[in-house]
Amino acid sequence: MRSFVFKICAFAFVSFNLSLALFGQTKPLYRLPESLPERSAAGSDNNFLVGTENGLYRVLPTGLAEPLWTEGGVERILKTSARWYFVTEKGIVSSADLKTFTECNNGIPFLTIKNYDGKNKNLVKKAPLLKDIAVDPFNPDILVTATKDAVYLSRDGAKTWKSIGSMSTGTAGMKAVAVSHMPVYSSGGTESATELVVFMSHPIYGLSYYRADAARPSWQDVSAGFAAMPSLTQPDEIADIIPVVTKREDGSVGTEIYLSQSFMPNIYRFDWRNKRAIKIYEGSLPCDTIDGLCQTPEGIAYSTPGKVRQFLFADGKTADIDGFENWRLLLNAPRSLVNSAYVPASLSGTGSALTLSELWLLNPDMPLTPWGLRADKKKAIYVSAYQMRNMEGIQKYRRIISQNKLNSLVIDMKDDYGLLRFEPESPLLKQKGKSTQYKIDLDTFTREFKQDGTYLIARIVVFKDKNLAAYGKKQYAVWDDATNSPWVGIRGTEDVTDEEGNVTGTKTVYYDENWVDPYSEEVWEYNVEIAQELIRRGFDEIQFDYIRFPTDGTNLRRAKYRWRDSGMDKESALVSFLAYARDNINAPIGIDIYGANGWYRSGTRTGQDVELMSDYVDVICPMFYPSHFEQDFLEYPPVKERPYRIYFYGSYRNTVIGRNHILVRPWVQAFYMGVRYDRQHYDKNYVLREIFGVRDGVDHGYMHWNNSGKNYEDISPDPQDDEVSPWAADEADLQKRLPAFSSGKKDSTNVPQNADSEKERNEAMISILNTVLEPELSDAASVPVNLLRIEPFGAVHD
Repeated sequence: MRSFVFKICAFAFVSFNLSLALFGQTKPLYRLPESLPERSAAGSDNNFLVGTENGLYRVLPTGLAEPLWTEGGVERILKTSARWYFVTEKGIVSSADLKTFTECNNGIPFLTIKNYDGKNKNLVKKAPLLKDIAVDPFNPDILVTATKDAVYLSRDGAKTWKSIGSMSTGTAGMKAVAVSHMPVYSSGGTESATELVVFMSHPIYGLSYYRADAARPSWQDVSAGFAAMPSLTQPDEIADIIPVVTKREDGSVGTEIYLSQSFMPNIYRFDWRNKRAIKIYEGSLPCDTIDGLCQTPEGIAYSTPGKVRQFLFADGKTADIDGFENWRLLLNAPRSLVNSAYVPASLSGTGSALTLSELWLLNPDMPLTPWGLRADKKKAIYVSAYQMRNMEGIQKYRRIISQNKLNSLVIDMKDDYGLLRFEPESPLLKQKGKSTQYKIDLDTFTREFKQDGTYLIARIVVFKDKNLAAYGKKQYAVWDDATNSPWVGIRGTEDVTDEEGNVTGTKTVYYDENWVDPYSEEVWEYNVEIAQELIRRGFDEIQFDYIRFPTDGTNLRRAKYRWRDSGMDKESALVSFLAYARDNINAPIGIDIYGANGWYRSGTRTGQDVELMSDYVDVICPMFYPSHFEQDFLEYPPVKERPYRIYFYGSYRNTVIGRNHILVRPWVQAFYMGVRYDRQHYDKNYVLREIFGVRDGVDHGYMHWNNSGKNYEDISPDPQDDEVSPWAADEADLQKRLPAFSSGKKDSTNVPQNADSEKERNEAMISILNTVLEPELSDAASVPVNLLRIEPFGAVHD
């Protein structure tokens, strides 16, 4: 839900001409309207509204916060000439007077979430994560919103919604939407009429538009003019889309479409006639966010980490917003995490009201997670339990951690086969679990590492579990109806030969994986019971791996989920599990995800939707292994800097996608893979470049992964905050600022922290803005895609 909301500004603006130098014109292209129709009751007010995690509040002149609606979090605020609209945990809610509020979700699908208290389950309908909301500047009854799967259009003031699909039916994902009446051009190039057009951005495939009243409407993709990262062909994610109301030389009123990008500091004007983007602003930083576009009397306001700024039409430059610091503190009046706000013209400092969202950006160095201080800045190695069976192994890894200035260790406590690597005390674990012969003495292990203050992370493989799949009557296994047995992914076939080498037939080859049903509340209970015991016995953090659905197998369509309740999908299954885990684990929770799911705002087929999952976990651990990307991904000169780039950009992107509700602590590749790039470049410096990339990009920590858990000759001591990289000259194009989402100075390794005190700290945070106003006007080509690809290499965890 990054971009916002209504994206047009109500303005009683003074007339002003755009600079022609900006677009290369010889005289003004257009100007803002000199006057607007008289405002309705919904528009003529001095309300200062703040949308928080706990509801909607009005900030009074005294600085106190008056609750208006407190049935859930409020993500977006949209004001039209007729009504207020709010994107909330209950879906879309509207009000004409800020006294009576009505849910407006007819036609929008709901998620089905399974709540489980350890004994009973109940299914709850929950509003989906709505990515955006916008209104047609020429008709307040026409609105659009979007889920991850589809855009929804309303023509009756949000009374009903109709799905108009998405530019990509095969890949979920959405970032921003907008709607406006756009010109229709005659064969001579003149405007002959207008038509209703809906715009959307997809996190992988770019921009698309939809002529809503065409005889056969369909989504049309546009990539021309939008920037892509070097070596990639698809445009980088478009953060926001805004129709700017303009007045042309002939006196007519129309709109121009403006856009920005999520991870590149670019602003564009969209040439509707020629269907291409024209870049009108580019920031100086290599990785930055411009979001929440809003028209102001002088240009377009936008949010960026730490500030709200304006792009000025007159000179094509950016500037601070006057008065911003004066009302910024008032956002904290409700004493709850702030998501959105409506700042009246009398306070905004722009001469017009501002509708703001994505306010988390105001303090990017304060992760909005209850366990943030405890989990931050953890730098770890992965160790297999096999290495910890005796005191010799324990002492060896104590030395490795000390010599490399690390402070944490990750160890398997339930492995890839579902075997426990410790002797459990819990009756449930004794009943359903099985301990491997290579288990560790848990009390000795924790005692020895705690002498050094080492932060202990228990890795628990969740839904890939051969032991639990075979338990009892195999009731927990993912099922194959065709064979009436537990489903196992088919890798392919291979020839069968006799003793003389003659082919006598073929046999089916299976993946060495057994899966349990992610919809099963009893599977959840079992894994959370493991976590609870490990925390009780000395671990500091739980890390869930393989928290996804199976993805490999030519027979994947035959995989059946017998615990799936009606209305549930993959995302709701994982969210339901994490909600249960969050309620029952009193410690930081981390999850491992594919690198692609941290790079793009899309859950793909795994169910791993970072935006959804970030509300329930504290740490997200993407696997940005260079060996697992397409080998030419970010491979541009100097090519040796590719590992640095992947971790620099990747950790930033994942943090923005998670809206800073999580710490991004990536897995670092500390192993060799026999792919082209590794054959040419893998060495000790390869790994160190990854570390510098994390430090310079986000700096919330990292973890070295080597599947054997023992070959750590390739790691180096952790670089200090002010240490200059040995390759600073090569990285000069990136090293232009401190980490975007960390001060880079604090070290909270030994700071005691708990959920309650951290919540109080977070509630005192000040946040940032997406500026959106609403003009109350009356009636007056695709390119080939080069994506991240994760290969099912056996030497790597999931």
